[in-house]
Amino acid sequence: MEESRCNAEKAPGSTTAQFTACCALATLLSAFLVFQIQPVISKMILPWFGGGPAVWTSCMMFFQVMLLGGYAYAYSINRFLSLRNQVIVHMVLVASCLLFLPIIPNEAWKPLDGNQPTWRILSVLLAHVGLPYLLLSATAPLLQAWYAAKLPGKIPYRLYALSNAGSLFALLSFPFLIEPLMDSSMQAYAWAAGFVAFTLFCFGMAVILVRTKDDPLIADSDG
Repeated sequence: MEESRCNAEKAPGSTTAQFTACCALATLLSAFLVFQIQPVISKMILPWFGGGPAVWTSCMMFFQVMLLGGYAYAYSINRFLSLRNQVIVHMVLVASCLLFLPIIPNEAWKPLDGNQPTWRILSVLLAHVGLPYLLLSATAPLLQAWYAAKLPGKIPYRLYALSNAGSLFALLSFPFLIEPLMDSSMQAYAWAAGFVAFTLFCFGMAVILVRTKDDPLIADSDG
């Protein structure tokens, strides 16, 4: 009886630790994957369109627009849906992204002529990485909102620092580690493995959120 009571007392703290860990790892991985996918997919389609600077410009435009779209998505579902419904909608979309893996462009998308290269580049990117990139872009602001809702005594902006760390590591690791050690196919499969890990952390967090419904978790007093 005494042991059961002790376990019950420890459970809230354990749940809080699990939730915090899932939030932190999902945030770190999402930022890393956001900045890794840009050179990986851009380099894959570069030979299809002649290798000119317009390819890189079109890719950068696509990723910037999708980044803003991710922020808009995070704001919208946080603004108009309950926390439980946010989690359900987001996890359904994240799970559907597994169908896009690995992010290797299909040869059927390869252009046969040079007409309208910008629109074709945008179409290839949208078809292969559009949804995954949008959801990864939404992760940091969305998880900060969920974290603040479930742990009102904690500071959610620590997740922002983790997001910056993941982005910086992605930018530094690609030219010095990823590019020299892996060919394009290996990079795509490694990115896919990272996205699967990200999905698992998100599901772990989602299970805790759904089980606790609208009740806040126990937050440590140190913030």
